[in-house]
Amino acid sequence: MASTFKNGVSVNIGTSETSILTGGSGKQTTVIGLSVANTTASAITANVRVTDTSASATGYIVKGVSVGVGSSAVIIGGDQKLVLEASDILKVTSSASSSIDAIVSYVEIS
Repeated sequence: MASTFKNGVSVNIGTSETSILTGGSGKQTTVIGLSVANTTASAITANVRVTDTSASATGYIVKGVSVGVGSSAVIIGGDQKLVLEASDILKVTSSASSSIDAIVSYVEIS
């Protein structure tokens, strides 16, 4: 099995839910880090959810987490990890338009 470390960057996330990572077919995906940064001049809140497509269910990792002006929030990191199965989707939304940049770090095992 080959392990590949990867990252993804999504910018200007707003009030519409934005998919930032989808679990790959035939691969195991483990999210080892997720940070969101406020890029505006006002405080905002962020939501992070996972959609499990095989179970037709969506659940929050965080809901309404405050992100101050010029600040960021570490949603996943340290001892916390998140496993995505094939077609599972990691999604982010903000309380304001074009206000969040998100960076996700993950490992794919194939």
